[in-house]
Amino acid sequence: MDFDVVIAGSGPTGATLAAELRLHGVRVLVLEKETEPASHVRIVSLHVRSLELLAMRGLLERVLPLGRRRPAGGLFAAIPKPPPADLDSAHAFLLGIPQPVLVRLLEEHAAGLGARIRRGRAVTGFAQDDEGVTVELGGMGGTPAHEGVAGGGGERLRARWLVGCDGARSTVRKLLGVGFPGEPSRNETLMGEMEVGVAQEEVAARAAEVRESNRRFWLRPIGGGIYSVVVPAAGVAGRAEPPTLDDFVRQLRAVAGTDFGVHSPRRLSRFGDATRLADRYRVGRVLLAGDAAHIHPPLGGQGLNLGVQDAFNLGWKLAAQVRGWAPAALLDTYQAERRPVAADVLDNTRAQTELLSDGPGPRAVRRLLTELMDIDEVNRRLTGKITATGLRYDFGPGPDLLGRRLPDTDVRQGRLYGLLHGGRGLLLDRTARLTAGGWSDRVDHVADPTAVLDVPGVLLRPDGHVAWIGDDQADLDAHLARWFGRPAG
Repeated sequence: MDFDVVIAGSGPTGATLAAELRLHGVRVLVLEKETEPASHVRIVSLHVRSLELLAMRGLLERVLPLGRRRPAGGLFAAIPKPPPADLDSAHAFLLGIPQPVLVRLLEEHAAGLGARIRRGRAVTGFAQDDEGVTVELGGMGGTPAHEGVAGGGGERLRARWLVGCDGARSTVRKLLGVGFPGEPSRNETLMGEMEVGVAQEEVAARAAEVRESNRRFWLRPIGGGIYSVVVPAAGVAGRAEPPTLDDFVRQLRAVAGTDFGVHSPRRLSRFGDATRLADRYRVGRVLLAGDAAHIHPPLGGQGLNLGVQDAFNLGWKLAAQVRGWAPAALLDTYQAERRPVAADVLDNTRAQTELLSDGPGPRAVRRLLTELMDIDEVNRRLTGKITATGLRYDFGPGPDLLGRRLPDTDVRQGRLYGLLHGGRGLLLDRTARLTAGGWSDRVDHVADPTAVLDVPGVLLRPDGHVAWIGDDQADLDAHLARWFGRPAG
């Protein structure tokens, strides 16, 4: 085999997955069709759970200086509510960061761990068998093959696994024949970053007035004299051609009555409200992650976070498969856990889309929900959906903590997340009587009677979710085998 895993696409999902695999010594090749990193600046938001995952790998301190913090409130349908009183996280904020900056950091992290990244190359065909996948590569202009590896004529290589992280128009998904059902775009929105020709006070006053009747509009400063501009488009257009500055001028005049003197654009794009979810996340030795598996409107800024969290869920499981210690059903839990999460995100963005509509019905529901969100539990539930802090995987019967994330806490050795930098499992033991035994090559054991826990012991998976709670060694051993395979020796 040339590689253990080939990843199509070096966006946030692909780069994160590459790094997660390399933590376990997996030979990884990342293929990126673009020859150069994206030059346009798009500000994205890292939500609480994504910040926690970056902290688990020692990356958060490198990311924080590159972005701007803001409160984790007003996320659901842009209803202006403060964040819940206690988000139970050491990183209870949003971080706005330019996407190219984030991708560069993640790529550098993956490459520093030994991942190979090849630009100007894309998957144009593949064929899989019982032993691996034959992947055909083409350049940017390559014509995708439609069956196996026929039709491309490019370079071929062998890998044990192939993962499509190649976006909404995923070539891997299409060649795999996986359905992508859902709804096409009904509305499109122009989004860009540019300068304005009027005073900031005038911009702010007019923008606030327009947003009273049109929630799909905003115009706000993002630093350096640049404004983020979002304005409804005139209709649903072809996505092949990006919008022009004239398109923005025309729509700003139509929606706001003025074009604000916009000029000197840095980025111009459009997005729709198409909502689709892949039928399957895995077919044999080929898997899908990120936008290749799910797309939805960018309401609440969840898309990038959903893909990065896919990668953290998949990485250690696929590595276990490659390294030979994965329990039989472990890799299947990737789809079982992550597809319902994506379905829930699709539903909450559908709901947010309706709440941003202009009709009297949606406006009435919005007023009602705005009132209900004054109830802390309602605000907490909706915020937890957007930030993924409310996520609970179904690991079977047990206490409410089972399947949930464990927040970062103080332990005798420092901070809990600092013990997860290597991407291994962790047994946090307040009894000092438990042991990881034959799984100690995959699971670290920390005996700390002072740990801030309401339970005697927990087993954490590499993604920080609680896989077991208790103080019985035999029960612990059964759960170690469930998640980490047979003991060594």
